[in-house]
Amino acid sequence: MSEKKKIIKNDEAGIQKKRFVVQVLFSLLCIWIGIEFYYFIQYLESGGVEKFLSRPPGVDGFLPISSLMSFYYFFISGNIHPAHPAGFFIFIGIIVISLVFGKSFCSWFCPIGLLSEVIGDFGEKLFRRKLKLPKFLDYPLRSLKYLLLGFLFYSVFFVMSEAALKMFLDSPYNLMSDVKMYYFFADISRTSIIVISVLFLLSIFIRNFWCRFLCPYGALLGVISFLSPNKIKRNEVSCIDCNLCAKACPSFIKVDKVKYVISDECSSCMSCVDACPVKDTLYVENILTKKKQNKKYIAAIIILVFMVITGIGMVTGNWHSQLNKEEYLILYKDLDSFGHPTGTSQIRDLNQEAGRDKIEGSK
Repeated sequence: MSEKKKIIKNDEAGIQKKRFVVQVLFSLLCIWIGIEFYYFIQYLESGGVEKFLSRPPGVDGFLPISSLMSFYYFFISGNIHPAHPAGFFIFIGIIVISLVFGKSFCSWFCPIGLLSEVIGDFGEKLFRRKLKLPKFLDYPLRSLKYLLLGFLFYSVFFVMSEAALKMFLDSPYNLMSDVKMYYFFADISRTSIIVISVLFLLSIFIRNFWCRFLCPYGALLGVISFLSPNKIKRNEVSCIDCNLCAKACPSFIKVDKVKYVISDECSSCMSCVDACPVKDTLYVENILTKKKQNKKYIAAIIILVFMVITGIGMVTGNWHSQLNKEEYLILYKDLDSFGHPTGTSQIRDLNQEAGRDKIEGSK
């Protein structure tokens, strides 16, 4: 490789440093939200004796199912549910990012994605190469996240009526789902520890095990990413078939064999683009306008899109939960009695109950 190509490669590799900085900053933000939420929980546990620290709205971002249901509720009713409104706007922001630059949330923002990358890097150093499952195992396992996503969509979009959806969102369980999530990890069971440990160990051997095989959120964003007009393009004329792009891809995509990278596994991490030693051979192109996108601005655009969407929630007054501290204290006393529907049969029961309430309300 010529000295000129080395200089180009080293200069282009800066995007990975920027991506890592964005990942770390977003993870630190999540940690700060967690600390604030911890002190909010302390207030609840004290029965209102401790100094009140308001609940951080950002915790809604850790309630993806509730956020999805809020999105569907808004779609069919035109109303933003007041329980976890920040989650609604965070969900919209993630969807819009995926429409603009593919599954970029997974590789630019997601804390689990960052943790998976760190574990994967350790595994590669340990084994001195990337380990990959054979196709007869990889394809069936990759379908698991889509089965989980399909069950979730069926349960919400096809089984639940508008009345049942509102009843669930209004339920004490949903109102306190963030608090119950906190106690799930604070008082984590032995079974949960074993499951998390197994996932951790598997992620050492198989890079991004959770993201690749089990994450339904990633499956959703992967499907949406097909609609994104911005794709990584390979210039077949200038390509020298060095295979560095395919080796760099954490998702094992054969970038060196395609003209455009169109895959639900592509997280827009740009590792393949950075690895290419030849200028203007791998780059992001808008397939509608056929214009090359300057990757130096991609990070800024991704961050800006997310900030604008969530900022809309803040300036419109749809960011903080409408529950006041007194209502939280009352609900907290009966926290252990709140349960989640465990299957479609219980959701159908919820539909029937919502239907009865609607009939009685109309009398």
